[in-house]
Amino acid sequence: MSSKPEPKDIHQPNGTGPTPSPCSSDGPGREPLAGTSEFLGPDEAGVEVVVIESRANAKGVREEDALLENGSQSNESDDVSTDRGPAPPSPLKETSFSIGLQVLFPFLLAGFGTVAAGMVLDIVQHWEVFQKVTEVFILVPALLGLKGNLEMTLASRLSTAANIGQMDTPKELWRMITGNMALIQVQATVVGFLASIAAVVFGWIPDGHFSIPHAFLLCASSVATAFIASLVLGMIMIGVIIGSRKIGINPDNVATPIAASLGDLITLALLSGISWGLYLELKHWRYIYPLVCAFFVALLPIWVMLARRSPATREVLYSGWEPVIIAMAISSVGGLILDKTVSDPNFAGMAVFTPVINGVGGNLVAVQASRISTFLHMNGMPGENSEPTPRRCPSPCTTFFSPDVNSRSARVLFLLVVPGHLVFLYTISCMQGGHTTLTLIFIIFYMTAALLQVLILLYIADWMVHWMWGRGLDPDNFSIPYLTALGDLLGTGLLALSFHVLWLIGDRDTDVGD
Repeated sequence: MSSKPEPKDIHQPNGTGPTPSPCSSDGPGREPLAGTSEFLGPDEAGVEVVVIESRANAKGVREEDALLENGSQSNESDDVSTDRGPAPPSPLKETSFSIGLQVLFPFLLAGFGTVAAGMVLDIVQHWEVFQKVTEVFILVPALLGLKGNLEMTLASRLSTAANIGQMDTPKELWRMITGNMALIQVQATVVGFLASIAAVVFGWIPDGHFSIPHAFLLCASSVATAFIASLVLGMIMIGVIIGSRKIGINPDNVATPIAASLGDLITLALLSGISWGLYLELKHWRYIYPLVCAFFVALLPIWVMLARRSPATREVLYSGWEPVIIAMAISSVGGLILDKTVSDPNFAGMAVFTPVINGVGGNLVAVQASRISTFLHMNGMPGENSEPTPRRCPSPCTTFFSPDVNSRSARVLFLLVVPGHLVFLYTISCMQGGHTTLTLIFIIFYMTAALLQVLILLYIADWMVHWMWGRGLDPDNFSIPYLTALGDLLGTGLLALSFHVLWLIGDRDTDVGD
């Protein structure tokens, strides 16, 4: 009696001896197998088949199954090199040109969104509410960073769910939408409230001045902005993902750039409009501030109940707070720098460039972190040492000059900084934004700050993603909030330093204080 191996099992047809060859389980619905099995060939010779555990995850299960199916259909060979498992995942075959071509359009799209946000900030910085309640500037990086963290993770979760078939039926679709929308409303309300507290504290520490009406104004503006922005952007993301699936486009390729391009502009416009409207009521009805805060806080139990009903969001509801809260605190420090810099008439021109440098750096490092995480997911699960040699703290040469695909993508992303920022600076100049003349010395200082920011972020991303992976944390959920927040802090700090140096050396043609 003889038995045949399963289609995905790879074996030597000549039956001359046991040859181990990796195989995978048939799919996510079956238990993974690990061990060896013996089969009898036609000549009664024993053939040993080694079956190892499939390390597919929710993101890559279909891609890995497809790779294994393709490998099982290939011609059998005695060459040992063909017995090492499925072909390498597609990221390993990418060239520098293909990486740059795929990243270029989303990069420019998101960059023009940050340019529009910078133009809005350049206009509203002269409004009375920004002049009298300067702590509103502290909210800008915190809320823009919160928007990016919530909407990008929402787009990632929904895109993954759509790609693995969890949104195919109307019931599954509705459950996924309600659970994720409720989750981001909970996160937006809580983190928006904490951001207002941070703004009050950071505004009070330097000069010791505290105003209760201003504190309530900041709280109401922050919570309302975070809630409405997350609601609007979440609905846009859901529409984009559903539409992409219907026309056969991978949502992963379009959802995140749209979130990045629209998020900064929508969030900043809402913050300006809401804070201005509430400021007008300061002299007439001060009780509106606590009422606004109480209204959004009273909705929290409803959102929590809806988020708990979905298994996909229940775990994030309990464990996903640390990265967004710490990222908010880091971004608030950048907001404090922005507040103290823009409030000085000599540095008023900095406002239009802050969202641009922060947004570009955050978008580029998010791409790199996502790519490294995908590469690791293709080779194992979080917590497993899937690399040939364990990595500690990478050297800059390893991050930027090694031959692997992640180093290649780091070089491509770094090389996009100068041409991208030149396009954005030219756009700002054509739109007559800001209070700064684009002289050669200003462009040199600006580009130095932008290059240094991205260089540091890409290096930290290489270390942080591997560090989180080694400790069993999924970098897709934990690394991007920290990296984008560091991008806000580095971008704002380096830009402020550049403006300060320009002012000290007396570059009168730059007109930084005009």
